[in-house]
This record gives sequence, C-alpha cells and structure tokens, in this order.
Amino acid sequence: MRRFIALALVAGLLAGCGEPKVDGTSEEAFKASVSKVAESLPSDQREKFKSDVMFLALQNMDFGKVLQGKKSADDLAGDMQAALNGMTAKEVSAKADILRAERAERERKQALAEIDELASRQTQAEAAKASLKKFDVQKSRFYKESQKYSFRAKPIIEMTVSNGTDKAVARAYFKGTIATPGRSVPWLVKEFNYEISGGLEPGEVQNWSLAPNEFSEWGNVEPPKDAIFTVEVEQLDGADGKPLFGGSKFTERDEARLAKLRAQYPN
Repeated sequence: MRRFIALALVAGLLAGCGEPKVDGTSEEAFKASVSKVAESLPSDQREKFKSDVMFLALQNMDFGKVLQGKKSADDLAGDMQAALNGMTAKEVSAKADILRAERAERERKQALAEIDELASRQTQAEAAKASLKKFDVQKSRFYKESQKYSFRAKPIIEMTVSNGTDKAVARAYFKGTIATPGRSVPWLVKEFNYEISGGLEPGEVQNWSLAPNEFSEWGNVEPPKDAIFTVEVEQLDGADGKPLFGGSKFTERDEARLAKLRAQYPN
C-alpha cells in the first residue's frame, strides 16, 4: 500500500511539472492560462497556438441559439472555455488540425459535387444550343404603326420561323435586340415569348405578327430608321408544356464559377 501511495505521489508531482494547460474554470483563468501556455512555447509556435485557440473557440459557438434566445453570449463563452479546459498546447493543436482537415474534406466534397452539377448543366446547355439553331428565325422586323384614336404608336414584331428540329414546338422564347450597326450600345435588348396556336410541327414554316404591350419597353423605344432587329432563340417548349431545348441555363457567372472550382480542386 505504501508503495502504491508513493507511486501516486510521484505521478502527481510529474503531472504538476508537465506542460501548462488551459484553465477554463473562469474567464480570468482562461485568459491567464492561454497567455501562460503561449509564453511557454517557442516564439515561432505562438501565433499558431493562438490561431488554434480561436479556431476551436469558434467551432463551439452556436450563434443560432443566441439569435433564438436559447443562449446568451456569456453561455457561449462558458462553452468555449469548457471545451478547451485542461488541454495542452499540443492537444489544442492536434484537435484544431483534425477539425481543419475534416472541414477541408467537407468543402472538397461539396466543391466536387458542385463541379459535377455545373459541368452537367454546361453539357446540356451546349447540346441545347445546337438544337436551338435548328429552329431558324429566317426573318425578323420591328416597327411601329399609328393607331386610330390613340396618340401612341403600336409596336409590331414580324417574324418568319422554321422548325428544323424533330419535335413539335408549342411555345418559343426569344431575346430580341434593336441596334444600329457601328453603335456599341443597343437601343433595346428584351426577352419575349410566343405561344404558337396549334404548335409548329417539324419542317413547318410560319409567319408571325406579334403586338407587344404598347406601354412596355417595346412601346417606349424609339430606334432610328437604320436600326436592325435581330432575334435569338433561347428556349423551346413541347406540346406538354415542358422545355425541349434551352431549359437548362448556363450563364457567364456559372462558367466563371466552374473554372474557379476546377482550378482549386483539380482531378
């Protein structure tokens, strides 16, 4: 028994002489012990220790509960202190490194999933562009005509389209641009769509005369006589009302995001 007690006393003395630890029993003790632990480290390791303490502190702070009124700021501070209580600098560093690695792995998996999703949309958008080219706008014209009993001229869009796809089209979506050759800024860039009465079967050609709202941008624009009206096909819907081509959008922002993610997480 005496031998056991002696060994216990020696172990206690050794523990007391060991590495300094974080004391999370109070705010004052916490601050003092963190400073003491930092001072015990080589100068080149102190900033890493402080960074690790801050990182672990933030991991244990549930700000959502504070916003919900379930916890106070003091409660968060207490949780942080309790989480680090009794830890040495090595233990703090090891735990922080593990959590950083876990977070990096979660971010990597999320980024790879986003890359796959963006790449899929890019492929779909490119395939849609090829199909949309087959729906040909052979002629497009924009003009205004005067109206009886009205001081506002009525805007008119005239188009001749041919369906070169292998699907019947019930509605078509377009982007119209009114611009003057040589001018960098168009007079108007506006999207519009048209529900085709009876649809447009493969191989069919139709002439349309559309009348946009005279109080819309189409009615307000006053382009010069030498302006040219061009139309791009952006989406085609089938007889069931669902997109045939062009339903999956892939913007310049998407393209930039995909390039950035691929650079950060190469295969």
